[in-house]
Amino acid sequence: MSETSTKPYLLRALYEWSTDNGYTPYIVVVVDAHTRVPAEFVKNGEIVLNISFEATGNLKIDNDFIHFKARFGGVAREIEVPVSNVSAIYARENGQGMAFEVQREGDGQRKKKPRSEPVKTPARKISPLLSSVPPGSTGSEKTPDDDKQPDPPGKGGRPRLTRIK
Repeated sequence: MSETSTKPYLLRALYEWSTDNGYTPYIVVVVDAHTRVPAEFVKNGEIVLNISFEATGNLKIDNDFIHFKARFGGVAREIEVPVSNVSAIYARENGQGMAFEVQREGDGQRKKKPRSEPVKTPARKISPLLSSVPPGSTGSEKTPDDDKQPDPPGKGGRPRLTRIK
């Protein structure tokens, strides 16, 4: 008997953690022939989907597939995503989540091979889409935006909305 993957359990756990903390869970999906998503929203072979309670209907995260209904441009669509194609799940508000390794169609042909048969072509690693910054980091890495002048500081405190009539 083959062992069940931990990936669907981790996806369900991170989805629950996001919703329990008031965050919006998003998944990044590698699109292939087994993925049913609106093609017009696919970029570079991937799609980012909001799977929050408010954005989906009948969400079900099974061990093999994620099924739900969602609106894209006002049109209701049935979405079906293989769990194996999910490359990340994260909270929109703070970016916390988890990235997963996904094999693309040409990399290993996604066919299950017996364990005794060696893999002839090594799977290409997909670079992680998410990165974390350790608490208390100094931010010593220089980015292209570092040369720009920072915005002048405000009066402090919380931001306020000013109503103009």
